[in-house]
Amino acid sequence: MAGNKPFNKQQTDARDRDPQVAGIKVPPHSIEAEQSVLGGLMLDNERWDDVAERVVAEDFYTRPHRHIFTEMGRLQESGSPIDLITLAESLERQGQLDSVGGFAYLAELSKNTPSAANISAYADIVRERAVVRDMIAVAHEIADAGYDPQGRNSDELLDLAESRVFQIAENRANKDEGPKSIDQILDATVARIEQLFQQPHDGVTGVDTGYQDLNKKNGGVTAFGFNHRRGASING
Repeated sequence: MAGNKPFNKQQTDARDRDPQVAGIKVPPHSIEAEQSVLGGLMLDNERWDDVAERVVAEDFYTRPHRHIFTEMGRLQESGSPIDLITLAESLERQGQLDSVGGFAYLAELSKNTPSAANISAYADIVRERAVVRDMIAVAHEIADAGYDPQGRNSDELLDLAESRVFQIAENRANKDEGPKSIDQILDATVARIEQLFQQPHDGVTGVDTGYQDLNKKNGGVTAFGFNHRRGASING
């Protein structure tokens, strides 16, 4: 997608010519994949869930792309279509249209994306590069802590390193889960209860009281309670 307004090709050419500039490491990213995700969503709104399961706004490398994706999410939540006109008007109301490259850049995103067929693969690329950028940031933080331990011993520094790396995985897992409706939560809960009752544990789904009849009675009450709540929720 050449000629996109937010990105300056002359700067890229200068980096190639200047050895000192060329030596500067740029965080991993794929502008093309990000553009294809955004353009694909404008072409096919039905792919929103596929993309939202994989990436969040913070996964996009450029600020304009983060703003565009966030605004797409607002349109989707309000039940509005995500297209060139609605997106441009929504960004303009937020005072962000010019900062993302204007109407011309949005039009170019839509025009230069032939279809949304591979949008999931492009979203996976955006996600992967975002994870690697997080890892690089944490690696720098760990290195800085090693050079300036501030009284911490090696065990404490190791704990810091482990916790920060684990936090990346934990944050990513939370992003993958996304928001769930009450019906989804209830369905999953009831399915889990039914699974437990089908297992050969004499109906025990929690801590064994030591009394078989009491175990069965407690289990039966639990199942009845959840089924009653689920029915009440579905029936309004």
